[in-house]
Amino acid sequence: MEKREISIWFFIGVSLLVNGVIICGAGIYQYVHPPMEKVVLFDKHAGIWWGAVLLVCGLFYCLRFPPKRGAEK
Repeated sequence: MEKREISIWFFIGVSLLVNGVIICGAGIYQYVHPPMEKVVLFDKHAGIWWGAVLLVCGLFYCLRFPPKRGAEK
């Protein structure tokens, strides 16, 4: 049985990617369906921007630190 090691940075990348998709999706939904009472910085669309930043960072970590394939020693 072979022991495979997966970098912690890959899991961080997956976490950032998933959170980025959720936050960006919620921001886009709020952009399409604005709330009755808007918060002060609603016009800046922070959810979309922050979600996009997390998505890009997560994608970077997932591509930079993928799990190893095969038996490398």
